[in-house]
Amino acid sequence: MKATLLSAAFLFAYGLAACSRTQSADALISEARNYQQKGDDASAQIQLKNVLQKNPDNVEARYLLGMIAIETGDPQSAEKELRRALSLGKSAEMVLPALGKSLLMQNQFQNVLDQTEKVSTQGDVLAMRGNAYLGLRRNKEAKEAFESSLKSDPDFPAALIGLAKNALIENDVAAATSFAEHAVNKNPKNIEVLLFKANLLSGQHATEPALAAFNTVLALKPDNVDALLNKASLEIGAKKFAEAKIDIDAAQKSAPKNLIVLYMQGLLDFSQGKNAEALEGIQKVLSAMPDYMPGVLIAGALQYNLGSMPQAKQYLTKYLAKNPNNLYARKLLVSTFLNSGDIANASLALEPALKDPSQDVELLMLAGQTNMQSKNFIKAAEYFEKASALVPQTAKPHTALGLSKLAMGENVGGVAELEMATTLDTKSPQSGILLIMAHIRLQEFDKALTAANALEKEQPKNVLVQSLKGDIYYQQNNLVSARASFEKALSLQAAYFPAIINLVQLDLREKKPDVARKRLEALLAVDKKNIQAINAMASLALFQKHQEEATAWLERATQEDPESLPAAMRLTSRYLQINEKLKALTLARKLQATHPTDPDMLNLLAQTQFANNDKLAALESFQRLVALLPNSPVTQFKIASVQIALDNPTAASEAIKKALAIQPDYLDAEILQTSLYMRSGNQAQAIEFARKIQKQAGQSAIGYEIEGNILLSQKKPDLAAKAYEQAFLVNNKNVTLLMKLHESLNLAGKTKEADARVNQWFEQHPTEVALHIYLAETYLAQKQTKAAIVQYLLVLRQEPRNIGVLNNLALAYQQEKDPHALETAEKAHQLAIDNPQVMDTLGWLLIEQGDTTRGLPLVQKASNAAPDALDIRYHLALGLLKSGDKVKARIELDILIATGKNFANMEEAKALAKTI
Repeated sequence: MKATLLSAAFLFAYGLAACSRTQSADALISEARNYQQKGDDASAQIQLKNVLQKNPDNVEARYLLGMIAIETGDPQSAEKELRRALSLGKSAEMVLPALGKSLLMQNQFQNVLDQTEKVSTQGDVLAMRGNAYLGLRRNKEAKEAFESSLKSDPDFPAALIGLAKNALIENDVAAATSFAEHAVNKNPKNIEVLLFKANLLSGQHATEPALAAFNTVLALKPDNVDALLNKASLEIGAKKFAEAKIDIDAAQKSAPKNLIVLYMQGLLDFSQGKNAEALEGIQKVLSAMPDYMPGVLIAGALQYNLGSMPQAKQYLTKYLAKNPNNLYARKLLVSTFLNSGDIANASLALEPALKDPSQDVELLMLAGQTNMQSKNFIKAAEYFEKASALVPQTAKPHTALGLSKLAMGENVGGVAELEMATTLDTKSPQSGILLIMAHIRLQEFDKALTAANALEKEQPKNVLVQSLKGDIYYQQNNLVSARASFEKALSLQAAYFPAIINLVQLDLREKKPDVARKRLEALLAVDKKNIQAINAMASLALFQKHQEEATAWLERATQEDPESLPAAMRLTSRYLQINEKLKALTLARKLQATHPTDPDMLNLLAQTQFANNDKLAALESFQRLVALLPNSPVTQFKIASVQIALDNPTAASEAIKKALAIQPDYLDAEILQTSLYMRSGNQAQAIEFARKIQKQAGQSAIGYEIEGNILLSQKKPDLAAKAYEQAFLVNNKNVTLLMKLHESLNLAGKTKEADARVNQWFEQHPTEVALHIYLAETYLAQKQTKAAIVQYLLVLRQEPRNIGVLNNLALAYQQEKDPHALETAEKAHQLAIDNPQVMDTLGWLLIEQGDTTRGLPLVQKASNAAPDALDIRYHLALGLLKSGDKVKARIELDILIATGKNFANMEEAKALAKTI
């Protein structure tokens, strides 16, 4: 039976093919017309294509294919066929109106006017030109064209609909409705008229009447693509997704090349949360019609949903350039800027929408968020209060208002708003979580625990609640309960990293690093690509001072997730820390090439360039960063720092002025400006700036310290001591300030007062190593060697392996001819066998004691390791001379003298050279 059917089907198909080969072109065209009249456009197209297989230059077939393409919503194909028909000799009077319609469908409005300019002014052409004028927003000319069209036929539907469209543009809905009703009454079966009426109802949000109107169109012409798509759009808006899909599929069957069908499918996918599928279809639409604004808008929304903020910004900015009053697009663009951390542009994008008093809750919330991120908490609270007043029974505005009040320091009001939000929203844990966090931040741990226990009853399986309870217990130093809460969080979600890392911290606090390591290794065993765990392993390695292992973990993070920018940036920073500057630069360049507009990446590249001594490249990178972050005072400060390194103080000062113009109280910039004044010899201006810092910095001691530094450089130790005293009053825990106060008092001749201040410090801080070292160096400078030795020995009681102190102590013993000198130098050398200063000290001691056999190689090695250290080279020359090698000794002395640099024994070196 199957074979018989197959044969019949084969013979039937063969018969059609044979028939088409034997029929004449005229007969095929006639059949195509018949099919077209019956509404069977697909069969008509087949017959016309059969004609063109025989004769590609058949003008009538080309013309009819163009007309059918217009009917099926394929304007690109229509344009192609109609232009071909025109070139083959078809009358311009016949082709140009249809060609104009295809161009109109593609929004090529000026092209429509150009193509129809020389066509006789018949009604349909005038109406078409009117629509083109409307597209170009030349409304007056459009109205004139439509009215001229009606002069020949007062009931001409296209002209009536054109006037209705013009009335809508002028916001005259009543006139538009009147024109539409007139058109329908006089042309009850005209598809274009019925479609307009349906769309008019749709625009007035009369969904059910509009759907009924579209069904009227489809009853007359079931494959009408416009009716199917517009009906689908209404159904999508009403969340009737299944019905919309049926209509879109029907439109696709009728017009497989119609790009608006593809757009509508994208809209349906977007509405159902199928963002990736939707974007694929929308991008196909935009590749053919890049200025199709509905597609541009939905592409922006899709990119936003997919987290691609730069692309979302590009689409939405383009859309708003053409449609500046579209509030949805504007709110979406503001959200895009906020998600990118671009607060300045978020504010600019918001500004047009906030000119009039807004009743839009979403807009008010965005305005609040923007001001929150700008740290303008008072303004943020105003917007959140307005939003809350519009929807007082909605939790979200109360949550936002609570956060803004907390940021302003209104702790009671902030907590009250969060409590209100928690009461209003019992389904979502967000408000409750934020309430707990607010109490933790305010160190109200009992209240935080009460709120956490209440939320736990409503959300017993919420892992974050358990984690927060662990945090609270930890803050209360209840480590047993903290561990229990974190363990409970892991019982709910085995790989919940915050709980794991908190348990790691507890392990380390209990001095169990191996337990912490095993905990992280267990997570990596089941999830080897867990970047958080890998980074934690790197931190653990650093904690245990396993430097190479830490680097290896960070390298693994980039291997496991090569697309992760944060992981790669951490590795780059690590390379800088361990002085692998070239590796850091290579990686930074690679990352910047793939993330050219990422500010953090550009900043890191500049740092690596500077570390590699490529100051000009670093300057260029920071200047590019300014283009991305024009309101960043930090970037201007970094430019100033590079300019100083390039010995360009004028340019540095200009950059500092820009930084201070952006942020007048930017302390680092003010300090740098003060140093620039000092460098230029403008000490009066420097002091004035220091006193300005004192006033604005409040409790900061830095302004007084800078003034003290300036006065000390002016050799005014009495006044400097007063400034340092004031600084020390502000910050009496800063031992560096005490050292400066001690120095200035000594220089002012107030030695007893200086020593009294130091002794007073030691009573409260008996183990202050830094101060002992300072005093030792001070005593050495004053040639009080025995007192210096006492201080160094006090340091060694606490830090017996301090190489610098051991080396200096050996030198001090040497000056005192103390036999402990060699023993101390040997100990330092054992701890730092390749340190040039240590090698020189030991070698010189041995040479002085006559042991040149062992001492001279040590000093030679030290000089090779530190060729610019003139004191070591001088010791080498003396050692060579003592060993009897005058030639090499003279060479070393000549090299030393030729440097032109000064050092303590330069005169002795010159005198010695004359004797050899």
